[in-house]
Amino acid sequence: MVGTAVFKLFDLEVARTGLHSEEAKKFDFEPVEVTIKSGSRAHAHPGSSAIYVQMVGDHKSGRLLGVQMVGKEGTAHRINAAAVALHCHMTVEQFSQVDLAYAPPFGPVWDPMLTAANQLLKKMSV
Repeated sequence: MVGTAVFKLFDLEVARTGLHSEEAKKFDFEPVEVTIKSGSRAHAHPGSSAIYVQMVGDHKSGRLLGVQMVGKEGTAHRINAAAVALHCHMTVEQFSQVDLAYAPPFGPVWDPMLTAANQLLKKMSV
């Protein structure tokens, strides 16, 4: 169980799964985190809004440890991919290669989850 949760606060969707950095430290991980801003839809598609994704991985093992997201649309359903990845003990690199659905009304070409994973992978390799 990874503690996946979503809720709505006025017009914002908030989602989380797994550990954030401070929790990861308590369990003796070496957390590395990134926060990215992306769009909820393809940039030219009307109605797109910002999605913020914070992703945490373990520097020692490369494992994905947690994801936290907030935005006006698209966070509640996206968090499920990260929850499955955590359940399967995927690394950040493995998660960065998953095949997520694409259509302009539902997301940009590079899904915000994959953008965050690729940025985290770069930061972890330093």
